[in-house]
Amino acid sequence: MGKRRRVAERRRTKPAVVGGMLAVVLGGAGIGAYALYGGGAAADEQTAAAAAAAQKAKAVKTGPLSAAEVTTAARAFLTAWQQGRLPQAAAATDDATAATALLTGFTKDAHIEKATFTPGTRVGDKVPFSVKGTVTYRGISKPLAYASSLTVVRRASDGKPLVGWHASVVHPDLQDGDTLVTGESGTPPVKALDRDGGEITTAKYPSLGTVLDGLREKYGKIAGGKAGVELRVVRGKESKAKKASDKTLLELSEGTPGTVKTTLSPRMQAAAEEQVAKRARASVVVLRPSTGEVLAVANSGHGFNTAFQGSLAPGSTMKVITSSLLIEKGLAGADKTHPCPKTFTFGGWKFHNDDDFEIKNGSFKASFARSCNTAFISQAPKLGNSDLTRQAQQVFGLSMNNWAVGVPTFDGSVPVQSQAQMAASLIGQGGVRMNPLNMASVAATVKSGVFRQPYLVSPDVDHRTLATASRTLSAGTLSQLRELMNYTAAYGTAAEAMAGLGPDYGAKTGSAEVDGQDKPNGWFTAYHGDLAAAGVVQAGGHGGDTAGPIVASLLRMG
Repeated sequence: MGKRRRVAERRRTKPAVVGGMLAVVLGGAGIGAYALYGGGAAADEQTAAAAAAAQKAKAVKTGPLSAAEVTTAARAFLTAWQQGRLPQAAAATDDATAATALLTGFTKDAHIEKATFTPGTRVGDKVPFSVKGTVTYRGISKPLAYASSLTVVRRASDGKPLVGWHASVVHPDLQDGDTLVTGESGTPPVKALDRDGGEITTAKYPSLGTVLDGLREKYGKIAGGKAGVELRVVRGKESKAKKASDKTLLELSEGTPGTVKTTLSPRMQAAAEEQVAKRARASVVVLRPSTGEVLAVANSGHGFNTAFQGSLAPGSTMKVITSSLLIEKGLAGADKTHPCPKTFTFGGWKFHNDDDFEIKNGSFKASFARSCNTAFISQAPKLGNSDLTRQAQQVFGLSMNNWAVGVPTFDGSVPVQSQAQMAASLIGQGGVRMNPLNMASVAATVKSGVFRQPYLVSPDVDHRTLATASRTLSAGTLSQLRELMNYTAAYGTAAEAMAGLGPDYGAKTGSAEVDGQDKPNGWFTAYHGDLAAAGVVQAGGHGGDTAGPIVASLLRMG
């Protein structure tokens, strides 16, 4: 140990910050830093350690990543991966454990050999790269090529640039928890047919890739096919919870497909594909109300089946269900005078109409047709927290997670809520979540008077049980509900889109505000003859202008 300094000498030094505490030496021969730390040498050592820690803290780099940092981190990761130095590649990410497992499986389980990774042009913190390799399994080999990307992040503890780890780095179709596997497929392939017997392919109908995956998962083993060898995405628990299906990425040897017939109309499906392609993030579903058959399902984005599995606030299209509730309870009548003030406060929230419009001495039918929010919110004090949930379940068959369509679906959610959230749910906000399949079913229920669970494959194929609703609306309530939707189609917010259809028709528009979006999601649900349809255009704007033309064009084909 070094020589101890005298207390007098320590008094001439500045107060030292040690371990986050300020040690101040008081005058006289009282207790100073020397006595506090038990000795001058120990104090020197702790002071030095504190100084080192402070220096290290200053050395932690923060702020945006430079181009050089992003490029260097990306290349270090890709080079180590390509050279088979997996511990080093994993260490170049911010989750070495997860990265090690998936990078190891890339070779061991997916049987991908001689892989090369070529980085592309950096865009901000993101670096795209191409992958080329060979998949070899039991003497069968096929080339593999695809594009992926990675994002570089700064580690908080020391500021080091690292690859932000997600399973999608390895392959864009992977979600966290999924794996890549090459081997005999767990399920044989299927040959899906439309209602006329024509084969359904993604070349004909780009939207149906996820539908075909779902059909294979459901019917591959019972449709009489034989499994082949393939590279596929095997979904993890979280992905399965989201009802995502396993996905074939590369077929090494063909299996023998079984045959599954669907209810899809080739003419309607082709038209639906054409319609959604006109807008970004558009989805639509067409049903036959008299049977529940799905005639068309299409999405402009092909990676996820929003039309069947989306979980979005439906906005004012939810007012169809709410109106049936209010009419049943005697809180509204189609031709009865109904309040539509500019605003209404409930549960501490102040609810507004679009542009704060109001309808003085107007009917409930007028409020429905113009989509007056406060006409519905004003009835919240007279409703129980579970009333809307029960109405959705008992009459419209929603929010019970028991539909058996033939492929994975989200069956709507109308949770029991209270105060402001309960009021918001009356106009399709709050915790209410739907997709076009759900809202097309709502329109179909109004048209037919009975909930018939939508289906894509006849239950006769596998003898599955379809969902049912426990009750129907009274004749009087149903008549008024149809009157509301008919008036909206003829004179309300849906009139422009539905022009030329009728008189046997009805519609409801909707706009759902979403955090972070400049424009709301535009919704439209309608029926005409023995067709019912619903669509959504995300971040599109008002439903009558966005989803309306898509839905109406398909109804015109009826």
